[in-house]
Amino acid sequence: MGHPVERESGAAAGSELPPGQRLQRGWPVTHYGPVPKFRPERWEFRVFGATADGDKHTWNHDEFTALPYTTVVADLHCVTKFSMVGAEWGGVPARAILDLAPPAPDVTHVMVWAEYGFSSNLRLSDFASDRTIFATHKDGELLTAEHGFPVRLIVPHLYAWKGPKWVRGVEYMTADRRGFWEERGYHNIGDPWKEQRYSYQEEPGDGPEL
Repeated sequence: MGHPVERESGAAAGSELPPGQRLQRGWPVTHYGPVPKFRPERWEFRVFGATADGDKHTWNHDEFTALPYTTVVADLHCVTKFSMVGAEWGGVPARAILDLAPPAPDVTHVMVWAEYGFSSNLRLSDFASDRTIFATHKDGELLTAEHGFPVRLIVPHLYAWKGPKWVRGVEYMTADRRGFWEERGYHNIGDPWKEQRYSYQEEPGDGPEL
C-alpha cells in the first residue's frame, strides 16, 4: 500500500518543537460542530474552479480509495499548542490530485472544502508539497470518524487547522480568499515555526488584498 517517504525535519527527527508547542501523547479530538455521518453512496470528492480543462472532476468513494496511495511520516501541530510527533499518515498525495485534475496556469491558491461548509485556503505551493496528503489512515489504521474519516487533509509544515477533517473537495482559485477559520481571526498562512497563529500577526502580503 504505497511507499514510505522520508521523515520531515522537526520533532519527529528529534529536534525542538515549534515555538509555543508542547509534546502530546495520544491524539486529542478537536473540532467545531458535530461529527458528520458517512454515507458512502452519497459521498463524492470533487475538484472544481479554475481547472485546466474548465471541467469539474469527481470521484465516488470507491474511485477515490483506488487512487495512488502513499505514506508520509510527519508531525501534527495544533494551534491549541499541542504537537503529535512521528505519525504515519496514509492516503492520496495532493500531487496525485493535481496530476489527475490539473489547475489552470494562473491558479495561485486552493480552497479545501469539507462537510458543513468548512473550508481552508492554501497557497498552491503548500498544497503541491510532496508531503501534503489526503489521509485515510494513521499508523496503518483507518481514521476514526472523530478524527476525520473518510478523508482529512494533512499539511505537515502548517498548523493543523489548515488540514480540515471530512474533506469533500478542492477549489482552484486565481486569487486568495480566506477560509472558515481564517475569516474568524486565524492567520492566513499558519506556519507553526513562525508561530503564525492569528490574523493580527499578519505581515503585508500574508493575506488576500482587500
